[in-house]
Amino acid sequence: MKANMGQYVENQKITDGNYVKSLAVKCVNGTFVGKKEENIISYKGIPFVGQQPVGNLRWKAPVDVTPDDGIYEAYNYGKAPVQALGDPAVEIGMSENCLYLNIWHVDDAAKKKPVIVWIYGGAFDVGGTTDPQYDCHNFIQENPDVIVVTITYRVSFFGFFHLSHLPDGKDYPDAQNLGLLDQIKALKWVHENIAGFGGDPDNVTIWGESAGAASCTLLSLIKGSHQYFKRVIAQSGAPAQMRSPEQAIEVTNKVMEALGCKTVADLLKVSAEKFADTWAQMYGLYQVLGIRTMPERDGIYLPLNPWEAYANGAAKDIEFLQGCNKDEMNTFLGALGVDAWNAWASERKAGKLTQLTDKEKALVESYCNDIQGMSYDATVRLFSQIMFIAPQIRLSEEQTKAGGKSYTYYYRVESSQPLIKAGHASELSVVFAHPELNEFTGRAYDETFCKTVRKMWVQFAKTGNPSLSATESPDGKAKEWPLYDLKDKQVMVLDEHDIHPAKESELKIVDWERTYFLTNYYMP
Repeated sequence: MKANMGQYVENQKITDGNYVKSLAVKCVNGTFVGKKEENIISYKGIPFVGQQPVGNLRWKAPVDVTPDDGIYEAYNYGKAPVQALGDPAVEIGMSENCLYLNIWHVDDAAKKKPVIVWIYGGAFDVGGTTDPQYDCHNFIQENPDVIVVTITYRVSFFGFFHLSHLPDGKDYPDAQNLGLLDQIKALKWVHENIAGFGGDPDNVTIWGESAGAASCTLLSLIKGSHQYFKRVIAQSGAPAQMRSPEQAIEVTNKVMEALGCKTVADLLKVSAEKFADTWAQMYGLYQVLGIRTMPERDGIYLPLNPWEAYANGAAKDIEFLQGCNKDEMNTFLGALGVDAWNAWASERKAGKLTQLTDKEKALVESYCNDIQGMSYDATVRLFSQIMFIAPQIRLSEEQTKAGGKSYTYYYRVESSQPLIKAGHASELSVVFAHPELNEFTGRAYDETFCKTVRKMWVQFAKTGNPSLSATESPDGKAKEWPLYDLKDKQVMVLDEHDIHPAKESELKIVDWERTYFLTNYYMP
C-alpha cells in the first residue's frame, strides 16, 4: 500500500451515534473511532494534550488532558508543527495546533502487545508524523504482534527557543526544551491509554532517527521519564545533538532583532507565518542547512554534561539498540550539491575549530589531511564523525561502562545516488517498509534484507534482544547480535547481503585519537 497524503481534513465530534462500535476505543480524553483498511486499524489525529499550544499558550509547557465522555473521529492526521517549508510533512498543512498522535494495530483480540513509539527526525527544525514515510500500515501488516504509535512535537522556534533571559521571560521557563516536554506528554498519554488498543503500557520502546533518535537518548536523562518506556531504538542520533544556554540565547537574540522584537509580548504578536519566513532565511534546514535548533543543556530538564550522566548510570536500566550509517553527511552533500556543501562546510569547520585547543585543532587537521579524494571528502567525513558517528559510539561506550546494555549497528548499504552512498536517513524506507518511496535512495533494497532489519527491530522491542533464531529470521539463518563491550567493541554490520557482527577495530568506525574527543563539543 502506498502512503497517500491527501488534503487536510479535520476530525469531528460524533454526536449522532453513527460510527462503527468495534473501531471505538475509550480513552481518558474521549472515545476515539478509527478506520479499518484491509486487516489494519489506524487511529489518526488523537490529541494528547488538554489544550493546544496556541495563543497565550505559545511557548508554554504542554497541558495535560482532562476527562471527556465525547466520541470523536480519529480518521485524519493533525497538521504538522509550524516550521520553515521544505519537508514532506507539511504538505497537508501546518499549525501551532499540532499535538496529536497516531496508532496502528492489526485487527485481532490480542492484549498486552509490545508498543513502539516513533519520534521523527528533522534536525529539531522540521518534520511531522504526516510524512508519508511514517505511515505504519505496511510495517504492522508484516509485524502484527506489535502496536506502533507516532507522535508530534513542536520543532524549531516554537519547540526549542530560549526566552527566560528576556525582560518578561521568567514566565517561559520551559521554552528551550518544549519539544521534549511534548514527547513526554505523548508518552504519558500512551502509558495511560494504550491498553485499550491492545498494547502493554509496561513494554514500550521509543524509536527515532536523527533528531528523533537524539530525543530518545535525551528523554532517557529526564527525571521521571523511565516510567513511560523501557527500551530505545536510536538511528543516527545521540546526546551530542544539544546546545548550551549561551548558544540558544544567541539564536533567540538574532531572530528577535530580525523581527524587530524586544520582549516575549512582542513575539506573541508575530504570526506563525512570519516566524517561519524569517527563520527560513536565517536558519532554515532546507534553505541554508542551519542546524542550530537543538535541545538545551539547561540543568533543569537536561544535565549540563549528558555523557557524564550516562557514565554514571542515568539510563543503565534502559536497553538500547542504536547505531549509525557509514556515510552520514553524504546525504547533505547530495542535497546541497558540491559547491554549496564546500562553502557550508568551510564556514562550519572554521567555527568548530575556534572551540578547540591548539593540540585538538592539529588533530582535526591531521585527520582531514589524511583523507584523499574529491574536494568534499575530508569535510564530509569530518562532519559525519562530529555529528553522528563518534557520538553514537560514545553512547555505546558510556552506556556499557555504566552496566547498561547497548546493541550497536553500523549500516553500510549504499543507495544508487553516488553522492549520498549510505547516507543519513537512507535506511528509513527500509525500516518503515516503504520501498516505493525511493526518490531519495534511488532504488529499492533487497526485500529479505529489509524484512530482516525490521524483524530485528521488532524482536528487540518484544524481548530487549534483537538477535534472531534461524526460524525467526526471514532468510532462515540465525542472526546472533552481540552486546557492545568495552574490550572488543562489537557491532552488527548491516550489509545488504551479509548481516554479521564485527569488532570496531576491524571496521575503524571512529578515529579514537583524532575525532572521538569532538563529542565533548556537541553539534553547533
